[in-house]
Formats: sequence, C-alpha cells, structure tokens
Amino acid sequence: MWSKRHRIVGMTQHESWKKLKLVEILQALNSDPVDIETLRRAVVSEGGLLTEEIRREGLPVMAHINTIIPETLDPLQFAYRPNRSTDDILWLSLQIQFCSLPLSSGMRVDERHVLQEQLIDSILVVLQKNPALHYYQGYHDIVVTFLLVVGECMAIAMVETLSNHHLRDFMDPTMDSTKHILNYLMPILEHVDPERHDFMLGAEVGTIFALSWLITWYGHVLSEFHHVLRLYDFFLASHPLMAVYFAAVIVLHREKEVKQTECDMAMVYHILSQIPQDLPYEELITVLQLNPVISFNCFKAFQMTTQQQRPDSVLRRQLLRGPAQGRGGPDFQMALPMDTQPNQAANQLVKMAVWGISATLGAAALAVAQTALDWAPDFFMQLY
Repeated sequence: MWSKRHRIVGMTQHESWKKLKLVEILQALNSDPVDIETLRRAVVSEGGLLTEEIRREGLPVMAHINTIIPETLDPLQFAYRPNRSTDDILWLSLQIQFCSLPLSSGMRVDERHVLQEQLIDSILVVLQKNPALHYYQGYHDIVVTFLLVVGECMAIAMVETLSNHHLRDFMDPTMDSTKHILNYLMPILEHVDPERHDFMLGAEVGTIFALSWLITWYGHVLSEFHHVLRLYDFFLASHPLMAVYFAAVIVLHREKEVKQTECDMAMVYHILSQIPQDLPYEELITVLQLNPVISFNCFKAFQMTTQQQRPDSVLRRQLLRGPAQGRGGPDFQMALPMDTQPNQAANQLVKMAVWGISATLGAAALAVAQTALDWAPDFFMQLY
C-alpha cells in the first residue's frame, strides 16, 4: 500500500513539474522579443521542449529562424523553387529509397510517398541555393526529422541554416573535414579516461563506429523518435561540437561492456557500433552540462580556449619559457632537437606546434572556431 501511494505521489510531483516547465517555455516563446536564455535552459534541462507542439514553435527559434510565415502559402514560393532535373531526382530518390526512413515506418504508403517528395524538394532547395554544400549519406535523416516536426516550409529554413553552420563541415566535397572532427573523439576520451583511450588504441578500432552518430545527429541509429527529438533539442541549443562530446559520453557510459570485451578491433567495433536503445539520455545530457572536463560550459571559455590554441599563441608561450625551462618540457624536446641550427629549430618548432594543435583536444576548438564565430556571434552570446 505504501509503495503504491509513494508512486502516486511521485507521479503527481512529476506532472506538477511538467506543467510548471510548460508554462515557463510558453512564457519565453510569447515574450517580445523571445526570451532565448530561458528557452535554452528549458531545452537543455530534463525533457527538453517536452512536446512536438512546442517543438514546432521552439526549434525554429533555437535555430534563429523567423517564424512569422503564413502557413497557407506554398512553402516553396517564399524564396526558391527547386529545379527538379531528372538526374537530381533519380539520384536523390535512389539515395533515400536505399536508406530506409525509420521515423516514417508507421506511415501509410501514400503518406510515405508525400514525405519522400517533400524530402527531395527540401534537399534540392538547400543544395541548389547553396552550391558550396554537397549532399552526404545520412543528410536525409536530419531533414526528415525536421519535416516531421515543423513542416516543409520551416524545415527548409532550418536545414539551410544548420547546413551552413552546425553541419557545414560534413557537406564538403570530400569527407576530410568529417573525419577530422570525428577524430576529436579520441583526445576527449584520453583527457577523461586514459585507460579507456589506451584500450581502444590498442584494439585499433578507430572512430568510424561513431560516423553515423555524428553526421545524422543520431537520427539514423535510434529507433525511438522521442529520443531523437530529445537529442535534437539539446544539439540545437549547444555548441556545434556537442554531438562529438555526446559520442564520448556514450563510450564512457558503456565502460563495463567495453572492459569485458577482448582487445580486438572487430569485437570492440561490434560493441561500440551498436547503440543501446535504453540509454539514460537525460543522465548523459546532465553529465555534459555539469562536467567541465568534457564540455565547454560557456562560449567565453570556448573563445579563450580557441585563442590559446592558435599556432602563434602556442609558439609565443614556448619562446617565453626560454631555453632553460623550455628544453625541459616534452613539447620543446620534440620541437627542438639538440643538434639543429637556431633557424631550423624555429621552423621545426612552428611545425610541431601546429601538429600538436591538431592532435589534442584543443584542436577541436580551433577547427570550428571560424564557423562558430561566423554564425551569429551575438546569438551565441545570448545562448551561453
């Protein structure tokens, strides 16, 4: 009897909390201007934006999109109508048909066809308006998620914005930038858990197991739509690198499974590539919010880290140490062999400083600094 009564009290408290949060979110959205800071706190706290109705209004705001658009108009009339050439349609249709749309699996055949047509149009609009952007396998997972939540018109606006900022590095002609960002995972793990890092290094598993996580914002690997939406809430309100940090938290959370696995590439890859569908998502998000070791808690800290990792800053700190102190440190020992000439040493120091930047956690900040700072810095300052 006591246990049942206790559960009822717990449910009542949860419902009260949910109602209070709903009121807080609605007040933030109805403020003029929108209370971005309150909205962001709600997004990253437990439950995110809570309902699809609130997400329909709140997600575009988080993406800095003008939401005052008449819903009765053709969404493709606002700025751009795609050129549906035969080659483009055939290619995209094959891509989308080849890759199942797990989030629409419960739809009727006619509804699924409409969604696919909207998906093709939305992708073509963004790519044809932005010739520097290139489609990649998995891009449609992100687009279809926004289509299902905010509708075609708003999805196009949101995806275009995200494609030029959060997803920009994935949309290069080659995967070089994507692989570079994916490689940030190992330095993060080394910084937090050197033992786990060494184990994965010994298994030679690499980071390719997390590729689909990163480039689809986990939309391709999670079967429950509400889990996908919860992560999209979080990523939209966070730094563009947060999807990489979340991958690190998943690996760290699965400590027991990894430790019980033989240090073999195939076996470790098999374990890590299969994301459990019952992950404690709220707990992992909280870890990222509260643990300064594996996240940037504020944009100012990100800016400071970025500046400290610039090649000229690294070189300046090395030179300020002086020969006596500098030669005792490992960085200087690698950068300045004893038998090199002074001018050769300077060149070598610059090369090794740059190499060190790209191989450490600080490189993550450096690689996305320009993208992050270019993307509405005033808006970022409001969020953090």
